Amino acid sequence: MKPTLLVLAAGMGSRYGGVKQIDSVGLHGECLLDYSAFDAARSGFGKVVFVIRKDIEKDFRERLFDRIARNFDAEYVFQGLDSLLTADELAKAAQRTKPWGTIHAVLCAEEKIQTPFAVINSDDYYGREAFKTLGDYLSAMPEGSTEHAMVGYVLGNTMSKSGSVSRGVAEVADGYLKSITENTKISYKDGGIVSELNGKEIQMTGKEWVSMNLFAFGTSAFAEFHAYWDNFKKTSLGEPKTEALLPVAASDIIRAGKGSIKFFTSSEKWFGMTYPEDREIVKAELAAKIASGYYPEKLWEK
Repeated sequence: MKPTLLVLAAGMGSRYGGVKQIDSVGLHGECLLDYSAFDAARSGFGKVVFVIRKDIEKDFRERLFDRIARNFDAEYVFQGLDSLLTADELAKAAQRTKPWGTIHAVLCAEEKIQTPFAVINSDDYYGREAFKTLGDYLSAMPEGSTEHAMVGYVLGNTMSKSGSVSRGVAEVADGYLKSITENTKISYKDGGIVSELNGKEIQMTGKEWVSMNLFAFGTSAFAEFHAYWDNFKKTSLGEPKTEALLPVAASDIIRAGKGSIKFFTSSEKWFGMTYPEDREIVKAELAAKIASGYYPEKLWEK
C-alpha cells in the first residue's frame, strides 16, 4: 500500500495574523499546501489527511481541500481542545485556549491512517526531493517496522528575515537521529545566528541540522505516541501553553529503545508562512519555481 501524508493544519497562526494554511500564494489561487500535496502525489504517496480546526472548515474546503480532493485521495479530521480528553481531564484544563500540540494533532488523525505515513507542517515548504526520499522509504517499510525516519535541513537554509523561528536541533550519528533539542527562538543577531535557550544566548554556526517536523513513521509509532500523550496529560493539563510536541515524542522513542529514526538530509532552501511579511516572499519563491519549469503554472488539472 502507498504511504499517507499527514498534514498538521490546525494551528492558530498567531504570529501570521490569519489563517495561513489557506492563504493564496500561487498564480491561480493555490495555497502553499497545494504544492506539498502536488509533490507528495508525485512522490509515491497515495493519500493525504489534513488535521484542521472545525471553525475553518468552510473556508478550508472552498479555498483548498475540494480542489486537492478532485486530484488526490484526500480526507480531513478535526483537532479541538476537547479532542481525546475525558470530562474530568477537560475540567482540569478549563483555562486552556492554546491547541495541545503536534502529537495531539497526529493522534486525532490515527483512525484515518492505515499505512506508514509522513508528517508535515501546513506552513512550510519542503521541496519535492524530501517527499520522494520519504515516499520511497515508506513504500518499502516492512509491516510492524520500528525504524522510522526524518529529513533534516541546514539551519542556515531555514531562517526567516521577518523574525525568530522555532527549530529542533538534531544530534546525528552514523546516519541515525540520536536526539532533538527544541530551540523555540532562533534569530539573526549582529550578523550571526543566535538561539535563546533556557535564558541564555547560544551562538549557532548556521550549519546545524534541524528538524522541520518532516518525519516518517510506521504505524507502530502510534503506541509510543499514546504513551507520550498519556504522560503529558498527567503533568501538563493545567498548563496554559505547554504543548505535546512531535520532535520530543520522536526523541523519546529513541531514548526508550522503542525504535530508531533514520536521518535523511535535504539541501533545499526553506520558505514558509510564519509572519505577514513572509507571504510576498513565498509568492516570489513559488513564481520563480514556476518560471524555471519546476512546477506547472496551473498546478492541478481541475
